[in-house]
Amino acid sequence: MNYTSKVKDEHIDELFEAILKLDDMNECYRFFEDICTIKELKSIAQRLQVAKLLRKHKTYNEIEEKTGASTATISRINRALNYGADGYNLVLDKLEE
Repeated sequence: MNYTSKVKDEHIDELFEAILKLDDMNECYRFFEDICTIKELKSIAQRLQVAKLLRKHKTYNEIEEKTGASTATISRINRALNYGADGYNLVLDKLEE
């Protein structure tokens, strides 16, 4: 299935091409530590953890306690899981394989 992104442009294409060229976890750390702030990276990682917990049907309170994410963030991720581009589910399914 081809997906048409709402944010697609040549710069984002180039970013994603660069990410797809990374060979291993070490290269990911090196690239993402340079391109993101520590706070940005931790925020992205937190969102993925929230999505995992939402898929396990954990409550907002449980997720907030475990991840430190605000209920607004949890709600936004829940909305993306249910009505978004299906990106979280795509990645989480692949991680479970």
